[in-house]
Amino acid sequence: MLFKSLMLVGLLSNVAANNLRDNKEEIASVEHLDLEITHADGKRELFPLLPGTKCPPGHTCRARAFEDLTNIAGMTPMGAALKNNLKQPLAMAMNWEELNTNLEQVVTSDSYCTRRAAMKRAAGMAAGLAAAAVAQPAYAAATADVKMGSDAGLLAFVPAKTSICKGDSVKWTNNKGGPHNVVFDEDGVPGGVDAEKISQAEQMGDEGDTFTMAFSTAGEYNYYCEPHRGAGMQGVLIVA
Repeated sequence: MLFKSLMLVGLLSNVAANNLRDNKEEIASVEHLDLEITHADGKRELFPLLPGTKCPPGHTCRARAFEDLTNIAGMTPMGAALKNNLKQPLAMAMNWEELNTNLEQVVTSDSYCTRRAAMKRAAGMAAGLAAAAVAQPAYAAATADVKMGSDAGLLAFVPAKTSICKGDSVKWTNNKGGPHNVVFDEDGVPGGVDAEKISQAEQMGDEGDTFTMAFSTAGEYNYYCEPHRGAGMQGVLIVA
């Protein structure tokens, strides 16, 4: 978890570092820090931060000598920094080309889903997982939660509109005012999707009952609670 957090800190400053990489004198003037971490057993380790990243509040950092991170052809500054500083045997086993591709997607993609998946893959690889393992669609998948009935007892899906990425799941939880179910409108789902197969027609009467479904087709999905459709209990799901 710590290393994933450090990667995120570095990525946030990746754009700034990318603008500097063609000017070595300017890069050399940027502060280079190692974050000092003390483990429960008293052992101390230094983790390199991306050049120009400030020391996180409440932590101790050590200044280090400038390292030229511009001489690794085709790599982002973040990828080069990781390659230069990761210890063996992870550095030898890492698929650096794949890692660098994911880091570039995190910074440059206009798609939230693409950025999220790339960040998860890069973090997984940095943690020692194989590229083939993190490339599986399920690895980057997430689950969104929707309540059936508001905490105040209103007959509504909360939230009424949910956005997810392809491959993600939605978990509906019977909250208040049941029984409830989840029925997708056959005229309100993307072409080729069987509304009946993705619906939970059986009513859930006990609080805490759940229904989970994964979605692999992009588009807009409209659904409702059959017992309370007349009361306006309807929802929208956007799969990107």
